[in-house]
Amino acid sequence: MAKKAEKISSNSKRSFLKILFLSVMGISFGGVVYPIIRYLSPLSQQQAVEKIEIIKDEVPIGKARFFTYKGSPAVIIQTKAGFTALSAVCTHLGCIVKWLEDKGEFQCPCHAGRFDTTGKVLSGPPPNPLPQIAVAESGAKIVIG
Repeated sequence: MAKKAEKISSNSKRSFLKILFLSVMGISFGGVVYPIIRYLSPLSQQQAVEKIEIIKDEVPIGKARFFTYKGSPAVIIQTKAGFTALSAVCTHLGCIVKWLEDKGEFQCPCHAGRFDTTGKVLSGPPPNPLPQIAVAESGAKIVIG
């Protein structure tokens, strides 16, 4: 009878350790996967703002200001012709363009695609221009969207 009790005790210890191990592995896996899923998933509708207001003084002539619009990176630039807002996502592979102030153009860091201040493709592999976003001036503010 003592051997039977030992065998039952040994099986229940083994089962407990197996459940404990699988639980720890599951929690660890979830701790790694959850942040990746949150990073890749789009923003909720509450965070995806339809209109954004920016003070004109925050965007001097020749400078670019990046912001988030409808859950995606966007940029506004002031030229002598006025304000232009564009999506900052390259139309080639989806990389975020950067503003080259000295050249007065946007460049994609992935494959060196170049865009002018209106989003038109100057060179490189991007198949389409950067999408424009509606801009309106309202007093000392710029309303985007």
